[in-house]
Order: sequence, then C-alpha cells, then structure tokens
Amino acid sequence: MGDRKMIALDVKGMTCMGCVNAVTRLVKRKDAEAEVKIDLASGRLDASTSVPAQELAAVISAGGYEAKVAA
Repeated sequence: MGDRKMIALDVKGMTCMGCVNAVTRLVKRKDAEAEVKIDLASGRLDASTSVPAQELAAVISAGGYEAKVAA
C-alpha cells in the first residue's frame, strides 16, 4: 500500500465499546497496520493509514454505520 497519513472521519451509529471495536475491525480489514483512535462520545475516528479517507468511510458505512470524512 501507499504512504500512511492521518485521516479523520465522523462516524454515527456507535453506541457502545462493542461498536467501537466493530468499527476498528472494519478499518483493520482494509489496513491491518492502521493505528485507530475512536472517541465514542464525539463519534470521531482518527487513523494513521494508507487507505484513502473516502474508501475507509465507504467500508465503515457498508458495515452498518454512517461515516463521512470530517470537515
């Protein structure tokens, strides 16, 4: 994969740590080396990854959450 960069996503639909773990697993399926930090209260996901932000948002959305690139 390409160069790693920091991306930020807004993720809606996470209500518990189980959701946080599920979203983290979705990211890791696309990039096993990704470093993922999720703030459940704000719904913000920060990741150091080589996967483009739009692609990661699409994967998370397909997993049942609503994800978009943070403004």
